[in-house]
Amino acid sequence: MYCLKSDLKQTWSPFAKEYDPLKAGSIDGTDTEPHDRAVARAIDSHYEPPHGLKSKPERTLFVARFGPKVSKHDLKDFFSKYGEVVSAKVIYDIVTGTSQCYGFVEMRSEDDAWRLARRMSDLTMMNHKIFVDFEVGRTMKGWKPRRLGGGFGGKKESGQLRFGGKDRPFKRPFLLDVPKNMRV
Repeated sequence: MYCLKSDLKQTWSPFAKEYDPLKAGSIDGTDTEPHDRAVARAIDSHYEPPHGLKSKPERTLFVARFGPKVSKHDLKDFFSKYGEVVSAKVIYDIVTGTSQCYGFVEMRSEDDAWRLARRMSDLTMMNHKIFVDFEVGRTMKGWKPRRLGGGFGGKKESGQLRFGGKDRPFKRPFLLDVPKNMRV
């Protein structure tokens, strides 16, 4: 994608400050049309973070893909091996009362949370390989999870890479010096 210097704001950043599914689906944050159905679905969807989270978002981890029998005490015990845990919460379906197999763990320090989110990618809890990342729902305006077509994750094979996050920042757009009389 080519961009004119005059079109690029001085506030460009490799990291998204506000979540926009269209920009998150773009390698450099300059796309103007959705390139796949996931981006279009994320644009049309509505999301609110789970109610009742009282933890500090900057030191809270999102934990997913654990088993349905895991309780908040199991989460607290498991993560206490890696740092001091302040609180843990498992999210349950409000209709059936069954576990949604994801939750949130608040660590005592931001350093412990950062270390766990970035360096512990192969954690196994009760025979389930779990996913650990920063909680973004309360820290970034407009955030939408992967199940709604949003997120910053993805694999090259799926074609659904998302950019603008800490792991996959935006690439700086190509800048062209085009004289004003040549612009369309």
